[in-house]
Amino acid sequence: MHVKLWGTRGSLATPDAEMARYGGNTACVEVRGAGGTVLVLDAGTGIRPLGNTLRHVQPRLDVLLTHLHMDHIQGLGFFAPIFNPNMEIHVWGPASTTLNLQARITRYLSPPLFPIRLNELPCTIILHEVPCAEFDIGEFHIQTMLVCHPGPTVGYRITENYPHGPTLTFLPDHEPALGLKRFPISPEWTSGYALAARADLLIHDTQYTHEQYTAGHIGWGHCSLRDAFKFAALAGVKQFATFHYDPSHNDATVDQMIAAAIEAEKPAFLVTPGREGQLFTL
Repeated sequence: MHVKLWGTRGSLATPDAEMARYGGNTACVEVRGAGGTVLVLDAGTGIRPLGNTLRHVQPRLDVLLTHLHMDHIQGLGFFAPIFNPNMEIHVWGPASTTLNLQARITRYLSPPLFPIRLNELPCTIILHEVPCAEFDIGEFHIQTMLVCHPGPTVGYRITENYPHGPTLTFLPDHEPALGLKRFPISPEWTSGYALAARADLLIHDTQYTHEQYTAGHIGWGHCSLRDAFKFAALAGVKQFATFHYDPSHNDATVDQMIAAAIEAEKPAFLVTPGREGQLFTL
């Protein structure tokens, strides 16, 4: 399994000299299997450059959306494969309590927000609602679960050649410590634990410092670095990639945040600062 980060921000940031390493695109991750299957996790602005590299893949692509906040879908209309009439694009994402997935996506892919409608795209689009029963796409076995973030939000657990292959867990927007005076608590009461347990790589929300989180961002649906490390330790993951940076945090700030959280929590797992272009091989 090869995992490449194409966008790591929580909201679009202007890429300049101070953000040269971590980048400014919003959430998008590419997953490639040994058999050639390609998964796209979230459709932030990072999906546009990714799409330009997918001209010679198999005729099916799967886009797995964690939720439909704008920073996770704003690149979908600029994804080159959706304009290829030979492509079959499967989009997986959550419905709401009042609207199905098609109605929710159509709110974005239609005027006045977009010039053409979902049903006018030349590719074949097939929609699937999550969370759902476990399913397979090519060599990948995928599990989904609702996690703690405002609005319907799912996390993904992706295992190649299940059950013995490597596992990736993707939780880009997640607040596992919400409402808790002491974190973590027991696994069965912790949002996202079943998805992350013993994962080879966990890509997780790390938007805030501990001070920022506790000073006014509790309940916003995001995580402090220290709480993210505590969550990863509880789940027993092997490697952790930081993700979903605040757009106001430049390279130096992110470096300082990660160093301070490592010093405070002393994680036993490998911590890799997630940046655009980062490639993981599992």
